[in-house]
Amino acid sequence: MKITWMIGGAQGTGVDTSATLFGNAVAAAGYYLYGNREYYSNIKGRHSYFNVTISDRRVHSISQHVDILASFDAETVFQHFTEVKSILIYNKELENIKISTIQSMEPELVEYYTKLLNEQGFGETIGDVVKSLQAKGIKVIPVNYDEVLKKIAGDLKVPLSVVERARNMIAVGVSFKLLGLKSDYLFNSIRKTFKNELFAKMNILASQYGMDLVQPIYNLQDLEANIKGKKRIQVDGNTSVAMGKIYGGLRFQSYYPITPASDESVFIEAHEEVFVQDPETGEKYKQTIVVVQAEDELAAINMASGAALTGVRAATATSGPGFSLMTEGIGWAGMNEVPVVITYYIRGGPATGQPTRTSQADLLFAMNVSHGEFPRIVIASGDHVEAFQDSVWALNLAEKYQTPVIHLVDKALANSYSIFDVDELGLKDLVIDRGKLVLTPPPDYKRFAITPDGVSPRAPLGTVRMFYTGDEHNEEGHIREASFIRETMYEKRIKKLETVDREVPEEQRIRTYGDLDSKNIIITWGSPKGVIMDVIDELAEEGIKLGMIQVKMFNPYPVKMMTKLLSGKERIIDVESNYFGQAGEVLKWKTGISPTNYILKWNGRPVMRDELKDAIKLILEKDEKRVVLHGGA
Repeated sequence: MKITWMIGGAQGTGVDTSATLFGNAVAAAGYYLYGNREYYSNIKGRHSYFNVTISDRRVHSISQHVDILASFDAETVFQHFTEVKSILIYNKELENIKISTIQSMEPELVEYYTKLLNEQGFGETIGDVVKSLQAKGIKVIPVNYDEVLKKIAGDLKVPLSVVERARNMIAVGVSFKLLGLKSDYLFNSIRKTFKNELFAKMNILASQYGMDLVQPIYNLQDLEANIKGKKRIQVDGNTSVAMGKIYGGLRFQSYYPITPASDESVFIEAHEEVFVQDPETGEKYKQTIVVVQAEDELAAINMASGAALTGVRAATATSGPGFSLMTEGIGWAGMNEVPVVITYYIRGGPATGQPTRTSQADLLFAMNVSHGEFPRIVIASGDHVEAFQDSVWALNLAEKYQTPVIHLVDKALANSYSIFDVDELGLKDLVIDRGKLVLTPPPDYKRFAITPDGVSPRAPLGTVRMFYTGDEHNEEGHIREASFIRETMYEKRIKKLETVDREVPEEQRIRTYGDLDSKNIIITWGSPKGVIMDVIDELAEEGIKLGMIQVKMFNPYPVKMMTKLLSGKERIIDVESNYFGQAGEVLKWKTGISPTNYILKWNGRPVMRDELKDAIKLILEKDEKRVVLHGGA
């Protein structure tokens, strides 16, 4: 069972809050969720929306077409009416509003939707949109929001301006009733969110009045509680990474504010006091995570490197423009074998690009960041569980192999959330590996000592004399330009990649799903993982078998496993959110194997179930070589 619900409105009008309340209520009834938030690069006023899939089983994606569209403004109706497949909730008082009067809509969108309505024989008002949907058999629920708000103001004897804040909860109440769930789940969600008694009463009344508007003929589902007794967690990508870093022993985080990375550092700062248990004595003691907002991204990476050299686990987080500024500092960390983690949230570029939209166009940039040749370990998370686990893994990799680790998280994962069983995190299997950390170095200590695996004993600053410089150096860190020293130190650093390749099992560097014996295999990375899994399950019910290989570590690349798993396949379908199919380029570069077909998307919106399913069928039936996805408003 999958039900897709969407709510939209102007930023700053409580869209996020209402979606969270709705999601919490559905989750309390025992259902799984996957939700995605889309918003303009604007503080207040522009259009934003939440797209949520509700299921009785674990779900990993959203759908372009929605069962319920909950709206309380005109722009949401105009932006999303083509995506509604069952029910529209709209403001009846806005029926005469014309799309041409919506100043917050971009003129190209106004022109597009006006033309679409005209081609169907309708005008350009909300009323015309309603008629067009009814002609397709879609149900509409008109709501007189102002009338309801006046009732609430009268009931509570408060000014209408105060009650106005609860407008969105009327739409939530209508939506919740359509699912057939008991109202207590929603009311309890409201009480937990609003500690102020007036606000709680106001929002409960708004949702109750919304429920009262729903007639039996509208009911979409009659859901019963689906509580299984397992502990679950509801988390978005930013928070999952932050919790993973905290769990993995992070002690220093630097950042400069940038979308969509900032939320991670804000969460860590809000939870900077942590309790640590001594593994030998069992004694618990308090430690603090230092979070610093730097003056820019170059300062942020250098601060993190400096902290790492003192012996603490250190990281930074940024997005495209910030990562570009960090390139010099990442090169310095590579030359000096600094165990620093850079969480890289990929958004639309180039330049400022689309700061609040998703992308996977920076893979090759991340793999080759900064000038010169040095080890850069690059990993990528595909879902919220992996985002947590990989944050621990990244810290371990950085310290064990003493090199920068770049952890890729695309915006579609950062700003989406899901519900899953806590057991999926595998906390018991997540251990901290600090590598060759030496707290009491010998008198003849050499920071960059030549070793068989390329990894030197690492002593923290202050324990012994050592030297760090951006220039080539000898084992002690002194600047040297002799050719044989250059060759020796160069090879020493590069050898680390061979060590990682040898010590990290290739099975750990990929994930697989579905029927790997199928002649048709999908390769992917990052956030498309979840939607591919859901589509593979849906296609399996139709008798179509597919397998998926998700690459989790790009450097060093799992050459042997990829070669083995792709051998003899008729179709290798590359699914990515970029123009060139960059993971496919890496596959060809590392193994000599090229994808046969591509499903690509670069409009800034996540890959969605229905569009991906249609694209896969098109490839299987007509062997289309390149399918471009366009879904999302």
